[in-house]
Amino acid sequence: MPNEAASSFKIYDDSAANSDKRILNSGTTDPNKILPMKYKWARQHYKNGVANNWTPEEVNMQKDFETWKSPNGLSEDERRLIMWNMGFFSTAESLTANNIILIIYKYVANPECRQYLLRQAYEEAVHTDTFVYCCDTLGLNPDEVYSMYATIPSIRAKDEFVVGVTQSILDPNFTTEGKENVQKFVHDLISYYIIMEGIFFYAGFVMMLSFLRQNRMVGVGELFQYILRDETIHLAFGADLTNQIVEENPEIWTPELKQQITEEIKQAVELEIAYAKDCLPRGIMGLNVEGIAEYVRYIADRRLERIHLEKVYNAQNPFPWMSEMTDLRKEKNFFETRVTEYKSGGNLKWD
Repeated sequence: MPNEAASSFKIYDDSAANSDKRILNSGTTDPNKILPMKYKWARQHYKNGVANNWTPEEVNMQKDFETWKSPNGLSEDERRLIMWNMGFFSTAESLTANNIILIIYKYVANPECRQYLLRQAYEEAVHTDTFVYCCDTLGLNPDEVYSMYATIPSIRAKDEFVVGVTQSILDPNFTTEGKENVQKFVHDLISYYIIMEGIFFYAGFVMMLSFLRQNRMVGVGELFQYILRDETIHLAFGADLTNQIVEENPEIWTPELKQQITEEIKQAVELEIAYAKDCLPRGIMGLNVEGIAEYVRYIADRRLERIHLEKVYNAQNPFPWMSEMTDLRKEKNFFETRVTEYKSGGNLKWD
């Protein structure tokens, strides 16, 4: 019977068939043959992503539009904060999507990892569409939003830093053969996932979700909440992928590479704090630069530990409510807006 057949299906692990499979440089990997699976963590991240499915049009922006157009709806500092975060995220999401499709997918031939990468690429497209939706519904000037990576120095500095630390695998002649090249790949993978998505997004998340907590610009806040939950899974996949490559190539994880990565994460922290200072020159909504700086240091320690490196800052979390934004496991109303149920991805905690 069809139901019986469906219920008996399972993802199985044939140890003999999988024994020679590796993330990189595996001659036994057929990218078109997803079964049997070896890396079930990749499959779980894919399923978590599917459970978190959403589109920006689900969010009602009427009250946001009214607030944005009202002369007394937002202060100048609040408008600045929203515009700057729109500007940074709108281009950062495109940069991340390009990295996945053009670079990471090329070298990671494992089919279950590729299945997740395709899911993530779709989510990046949804994130990009989110900023199109915000520009359309709020009547924002798209030229102003999408040119901020060039006109705002602290945004440009973050983008240039990521481009600078991912140059190796942009070389069309790059290969993952050999210890040095695998080191370069892991280094750049960490730059994409841990620095770009794991550090450079988080001052902005705190700022934008502070509006949601105070029942202001709730639609925009909910959209950023959706994005944060997607990014939680992106981070988890990127860390697992990195750790798996290191496990399969232990000779690459040298003291020199560890020190290089730690130093670059420290540089990223300073760039994110500089961005926060520019974006939030005066305290608003209970936020100040000192608190955001402490939070960025706190999440940097978490990112370091996740890829088995030593903490640097020993910072405390000044915004424990941020975890609640990621860890909601049931349907809940936020100020008369709908947050759809986040299922298996809801137990992921990164900040």
